[in-house]
Parts: sequence; C-alpha cells; structure tokens
Amino acid sequence: MQRVVLAAVAAGGVLVCSMADAQTPKLPELPAALKSSLTPYLEVSATGVQIYTCKNDNGTWTWVFKAPEAALFDAQKKQIGKHYAGPTWEGMQGGKIVGAAKGNAPGTAGAIPWLLLDVKSSEGSSVFTQAKGVLRIATNGGVAPAQGCDAAHAGQEARVPYTATYVFLK
Repeated sequence: MQRVVLAAVAAGGVLVCSMADAQTPKLPELPAALKSSLTPYLEVSATGVQIYTCKNDNGTWTWVFKAPEAALFDAQKKQIGKHYAGPTWEGMQGGKIVGAAKGNAPGTAGAIPWLLLDVKSSEGSSVFTQAKGVLRIATNGGVAPAQGCDAAHAGQEARVPYTATYVFLK
C-alpha cells in the first residue's frame, strides 16, 4: 500500500513540475532591440483594435495613433484582463501596470511592430503587477489605414483590428 501512495505522490510531483514548465513562456528568437535580461513568466493573447485619429500634421493629413483597446486571454482562452491607453494592462479584478516603449522591431507586412516596454508604474495587485517589462510579439494587423484621411475626415477615428501576444517579464 505504501508503494502505491509513494508512486502516486511521485507521479503527482512530476505532473506539477511538468505543468509549471508548460506555463513558462518560450520566446521566439528576438531581434537585438527586443532582448532583455528579464525572465518571462506569463504569456497572454490579445484581440482588439488599434485606434487612429485623422489629423493634419504640418500640412499633411495622416492617421495618428491614439490608443490600443484589447481583451487579454490566458492559455485556456479565459479573459484575464484588458489593454488600453497608457499603454496599460489591467487585470479583471484590478491591479494594473503602465509601460513605456524601450525598443521595437518590424512586424510582418501589414502588422504593427513588436515592442519591448519597461514598466514605469504599477498599482494594486493582479497577475500583471509583478512585471518589470513587457514584450509585444507575434503581431497581426493593426496598421494605420493607408488612405481615407483628409480635411473631410478630420477628427474621425479608424479602429483597426489586431492580435498580438504579450509576454510579461520579471
């Protein structure tokens, strides 16, 4: 009987270790501008929009980035937070961080750039608040429209769908 219990305990220990290893994000090869000495601890997928406003910039009409707006999902596709202007990442029960861009690298054609951000402030408690840095990788879409911004459309917003993976670093 003891051998069965010990085997079950040992198997459970192996299972726990394997689950912990599976939850540690594995980063793709990153461009030099995105490399950090920090360690990844959480990976979430984002689905949302990049918001642009049509403005006249020194005589040229152009779409100017305003803010992101996205839902953040864990590996089980459960929403665990939201991402919005700041840039801010906030947990569903509160607790948020605000970042500042530190480095960037081009995304694929038609996709917003990959980013490395430092965390400049943290408030409350959530899965995000232990972060010291954030990576935005695997972007798809979100690029400002190529046309449609002129005097007749001054102040209009364009909400461009995007997806990305955010990796939180500590």
